[in-house]
Amino acid sequence: MQRKGTVVIAMSGGVDSSVSAALLVEQGYTVIGMMLTLWSEKGYEAENRCCTPDSLRLAKMVAAQLNIPFYVVDAKKPFYDEVVTSFIQDYQSGITPNPCLKCNRLIRWGLLFGYAKEMEADYFATGHYALIQRDRSKQCQLLRAKDKTKDQTYFLHVLNQSEMEKTLFPIGNLLKSEVRQLAVQFKLPVAIRKDSQDLCFLSGADYRDFLMRNAPNSIQPGNIYDKNHHLLGEHKGLAFYTIGQRKNLGVHSPKPLYVVKKDLENNSLIVGDKEDTLRRDFTVSGVNWLSGIPKKSRIHLGIKVRYQAPILDGYLNLEENNIVKVQLDDPYYDITPGQAAVFYQNDCCIGGGLITEEKD
Repeated sequence: MQRKGTVVIAMSGGVDSSVSAALLVEQGYTVIGMMLTLWSEKGYEAENRCCTPDSLRLAKMVAAQLNIPFYVVDAKKPFYDEVVTSFIQDYQSGITPNPCLKCNRLIRWGLLFGYAKEMEADYFATGHYALIQRDRSKQCQLLRAKDKTKDQTYFLHVLNQSEMEKTLFPIGNLLKSEVRQLAVQFKLPVAIRKDSQDLCFLSGADYRDFLMRNAPNSIQPGNIYDKNHHLLGEHKGLAFYTIGQRKNLGVHSPKPLYVVKKDLENNSLIVGDKEDTLRRDFTVSGVNWLSGIPKKSRIHLGIKVRYQAPILDGYLNLEENNIVKVQLDDPYYDITPGQAAVFYQNDCCIGGGLITEEKD
C-alpha cells in the first residue's frame, strides 16, 4: 500500500478519536497518537473525563493495538492560563462563555497543532464531526458533518485556511452509529464507552460550584427586578444565571419568570416573560471568516446562536473591525452574550464570532 504521509492524531481515549486513528492507519497513513493532559481542579483530578488514568490507559491500549507511537503532552499550564482563567473572567464580566471555542483555537489548533508541525507531520487529525473540502479556487471549506446531530462545525469556526489545509476529520462522513460499529469491527477497547457531555475541567460538577471554589469574589448577591423595575427578590450572584434561565431564580411568582438581562453595573438581575427573551437584532464581534471576508456588506444566510440551537435565517450586515450586525428573519429566544454566533451558507460554515452585550 502506498503511504499517504504522516498524521498526528489527537487522542482522548474516546470512541471518536480512536476510530479516527484506526481509519487513518487503514487508509495507509503513518499515524502518531498524541494525548493532551489538561488542568484539573485539585482534589477533582480523577473526575476529569478527558484526563483520567482510565482515559490515558485506553488511549495507550488503542495506540498499541494499532501499532502506532503514542505521546502524552502536558498542557496543564497553557490550558489553565488560556481557557480556565478566561472562563472565570467571563463569568465575572457577566457573560456566559463557551470554553470549547478557546480550547480549539489555542490548545488543539495552537499547542497540539504546533507539535505536529515541529514533528514535520503532513497532517493533523481529530475525532471531530466535520468535513473539509476544497472549492474551485483551491480554498478549504468547512462543511457540516454527515451526522447533523453530532456536527461540530459550530466549535470549529475559529480555524483558518492554513490550519484547514493540514487538518483531517476521518469520521466526518460517518453517522455516530457507524462509528460505534467500526469500533466493534476494529475490536477497539473503547467500543462501548459512553460519550462525555460535560466541560472537562468541571469534572461533571455544576459550574456554579466551581466558581464558588475558584472565584468566590465573583459571587456577589444583588437585587432581582422585573422589566418595570419592581423589586422581586435577591439573586445569589450574577455568575449563577444565564439569559433565558427559568429554574432556581428564587422568586415567587404566579407565572414563570425568565432571566432577560444581567445588569453588571448595578449588580441586578432583570426577569420577565419568556417572550421578553426574544431578540431579532444583535451584534457579533471578533468575527473569523474561514475563506475571507464576503464581498457583499449585507448577506442573507443561516445563523446558529448556540451549539444545540437550530440554524436560523437572517441577514448579516458587515461593519469594520470584524463586527457584524445580525438581523434574524424571526425573533429567537435566549440569545446570550459570550456564546458564538456561527454563519452558514447551506452546509458550508463561513465564519463566526462572539455575541456581545448590547449597551442601553
